[in-house]
Amino acid sequence: MSRPSSFSRITPVFLALAVGLLCSLPAFAESQARIVRLSDVQGSVQINKLSGLGFEAAFVNLPITQGVQLRTGANGRAEIEFEDGSSMRLTPYTTVEFSRLDVDDSGQRSSEVHLLEGMAYVDWLGKDPFSLRFKQEAASPDHAAHFRVDTSNEAANLAVFKGEVDIDGPNGKTVVDKKKTATFAADDDAKPTIAGKITEAPLDAWDHQASAYHDQYAKNNANGYGASDLNYYGSYSNIPGYGMMWQPFFTGIGWDPFMDGAWSWYPGFGYMYASAYPWGWLPYMYGNWAYAPGYGWGWQPGPINRWHPIPHYTPTTLAHVSLAAPVAGVKTVVLGRGGALSPLSSSHMVVRAGSAGMGIPRGSLTGLKQMNHQVAKSGFVAIHAAPQFAASSPTRSLGGSAPAMPSGSFAHSAAPVGHSSSGGGSHH
Repeated sequence: MSRPSSFSRITPVFLALAVGLLCSLPAFAESQARIVRLSDVQGSVQINKLSGLGFEAAFVNLPITQGVQLRTGANGRAEIEFEDGSSMRLTPYTTVEFSRLDVDDSGQRSSEVHLLEGMAYVDWLGKDPFSLRFKQEAASPDHAAHFRVDTSNEAANLAVFKGEVDIDGPNGKTVVDKKKTATFAADDDAKPTIAGKITEAPLDAWDHQASAYHDQYAKNNANGYGASDLNYYGSYSNIPGYGMMWQPFFTGIGWDPFMDGAWSWYPGFGYMYASAYPWGWLPYMYGNWAYAPGYGWGWQPGPINRWHPIPHYTPTTLAHVSLAAPVAGVKTVVLGRGGALSPLSSSHMVVRAGSAGMGIPRGSLTGLKQMNHQVAKSGFVAIHAAPQFAASSPTRSLGGSAPAMPSGSFAHSAAPVGHSSSGGGSHH
C-alpha cells in the first residue's frame, strides 16, 4: 500500500526522529519477536518492561513483549489481547509474566504466561498454542476454551466455563471438562481433585461481559486483535480518492490521531508508541493514517502480517518532542491534551467533538453512530447512565509514579438528554 499523500509533508525534525527510531528498533520482518496488546487498564496496574526501572504505571495500548511482567493492585484489573483475538484478564492482586511470546519459521505463534499469584481468566480461541503456568502445573487448551485459574498458598483451582483444558503437572496429565473445577493442593504428591461444579467468583460477571463485548464487535472481522474496538468506536466509509478508510466517532476536521498518547522505551526495541484512545491499537500498528481534505484523518488498513516499526504519518504534535536515548528514570514521553467527557451531574455526562471516544468504556454505550451524527451537528451531546456492558469500572486510576496517560471521565449510556449549537464535529 502506498503511503498517504500527506506523508510528503514530513518535517526535517521528524525525519531525524524517524531515523533515530529506526536505528533503535530491530528488523521486524526478520525477527521472531512478538508484541501483544495491553487492551484494558482499570485501577492500579503496573508493568515491568525490564528497562531498569522496575515496576511503573501501566496504561492502555502499551505493547507487551516477552519477559514483561504485569501486576494489579487492590482495585486493579487488566486485559491482554493476543493476535488471534484471544484475551486474558487479571483481577486485583495478580501478577503474571509473559515467559514466551515467539513465532517459528513457519509463522506459528506460541505463548506461555506464568501466573505468579492471584486470579486470571483466559478466553482462548484455539488458533495458536497457549500455556498458562501456575504452581507446578501448566494449562494448555487444545481447542477453544474459556477458563479461570486462581492461586493461593494452600491450593490452586482451575474452573472451565467452555471447552476443555489439559493440565500437565507432577502427577501427569489431567483433563478438566466444561463446568468442572480441578483443585491442586500445595503438596506436589497429592493428586488433583475434580468437582462437577463451578463456584462463582466476584468478577466472573466482568469477565463474561468483556468476552461478550469481543464476541459481539469482532464478528466477521479477520483483523485479529483490536478489531472489536474498531467496530465499536468507529466505522468504515468509502472516501473519494482514498478508498475505504476507518474513522473514529466524535472527531472532526481538526482532530489529529497522534495528539494523545505516549512513547515508551523497551529494551531491544527502543521507543514504541501507545495511543491513549481505547481503540488505539490496530490503526497504529498496521496500515497508514491519511488526511483526506474535507473528511479529516482516516486509517487505511494494511497488511496484518507485518508490524510497522515506524508509524506512517505526518506528526503535528511530535515536532518538539525529543526521543533521544532515555536517561535514568525517564523512559516514557507523554503527549496530549486529554479530556474526553465532561460531567453535568452525578448521572449525566457530555461527549464532545474531538474526543474520538476517549473516556468511553468499551461496550458501555449503545448507538454511538447516532450520537456521532448529533455531535457533528451540535458539538456535544449529554448522556445519562444505562450501561450495556460492565467491562470497565467507573474510574481509571493508573497508579504508580510514572507519567499518566491522558484520560477523561467515564460515561455509561447513549441516551441523549440535550445538546447545544457550538459547532464542529465528526465528518463521517
